[in-house]
Amino acid sequence: MILSRIFLTTALVGALASCGGPMNRAPGAMTGSGPVTPAPIPAASAGDEAGLQNFVQSFRPRAIASGVSPATYDRAMRIARYNPEVIRLDRKQAEFSRPVWLYLDSAVSDSRITTGRQKAAQLSGVLSRIEARYGVPREIVLAVWGMESNFGANRGKMQIIPSLATLAYDGRRGEMFQNQLIASLRILQAGDTDPEHMLGSWAGAMGHTQFMPTSYLDYAVDFTGDGRRDIWSDDPTDSLASTANYLRRNGWVPGQAWGAEVQLPPGFNMGLVGKGTRRSDWAAQGVRRIGGGALPGGNGSIIMPAGANGPAFLILDNFRSILRYNNSDNYALGVAFLGERIAGRAGIQGSWPRNDRPLSTSERQEIQQRLRAKGFYQGEIDGLFGSATMESVAAYQRSIGVTPDGYPTSILLGQLRR
Repeated sequence: MILSRIFLTTALVGALASCGGPMNRAPGAMTGSGPVTPAPIPAASAGDEAGLQNFVQSFRPRAIASGVSPATYDRAMRIARYNPEVIRLDRKQAEFSRPVWLYLDSAVSDSRITTGRQKAAQLSGVLSRIEARYGVPREIVLAVWGMESNFGANRGKMQIIPSLATLAYDGRRGEMFQNQLIASLRILQAGDTDPEHMLGSWAGAMGHTQFMPTSYLDYAVDFTGDGRRDIWSDDPTDSLASTANYLRRNGWVPGQAWGAEVQLPPGFNMGLVGKGTRRSDWAAQGVRRIGGGALPGGNGSIIMPAGANGPAFLILDNFRSILRYNNSDNYALGVAFLGERIAGRAGIQGSWPRNDRPLSTSERQEIQQRLRAKGFYQGEIDGLFGSATMESVAAYQRSIGVTPDGYPTSILLGQLRR
């Protein structure tokens, strides 16, 4: 999910029927697939619903000051309701809860590889044109599609306006979602869809490749030439082209690899591992490509998402472009290797430390708390292990003279407790 990206990354941040513009088109024509039944909104408490409706009225001046017409706002917000299911899902997010190998088992599953290859054959002409226009390989575009919505099967059926209004009112990340709500209103004002058919996930991500509204405004394209940037239709063309446009404008270098799985030499300086170290002389350091052949050219970094006992990867600028789509190394590896497999190339060859004991959420939070107490970590105590936590772990490991692989384990927790 692009969150420009919220997270998360997520890609974040029209005249309506009442305005007499393009929204007069029939909903079936606009979706390209006939009417779609939105997911029902569960009943909310009277207090929550009243609070949401008060927010709708108080937010109106800000939206209008941002360029949303009064008619657009009033038409769209007629369907705004407090959705308790959105709040429940927001509270249970756990992007980094699974070990990387379980995440990749799911991301690069046999069924997903098979479907990706089928889509590559079915959409060969479209993908060729997208590849020629933006310079992003078709297998990468397909992999993002597979990761984001299982090739269109899971685009989401929640109405975006009620979901974003609920999150904007909730306040936990209110400013971020208020910006997304304004962006969604601007999409409606442009006439690309209507409020009832603007569907997506609980957090506001839409279409085949799950664009947040702000990223839609910045990167969505009308590749079919029908006058609308239609990412909601059963036809994925605009979504796939928009994804390629997003990656290209966020640093994708045509003709360059994303990176490669590599083997590190005995005695390798583990202090060089991590995205903060970028160099082009890895071959001179004894780093070799798994399977043979030359390392891909360009400045790159070595990452080891499962620590010293797992596979190592050389990542280049194109990997970082994928990270702009979703700022998770696991996600970017999923896109990279799903793309490799769709293209008929090998998957990950190294072994994962599958016998490592998983850490509970409370243990992961304790690691962050103890790192903070020792001056190594400044982030949120959330139990989510992203790059900031892993870099803090590596710094702590260096301070106590152990291999600084940045990988949090029960052994690390014991070291922190001493």
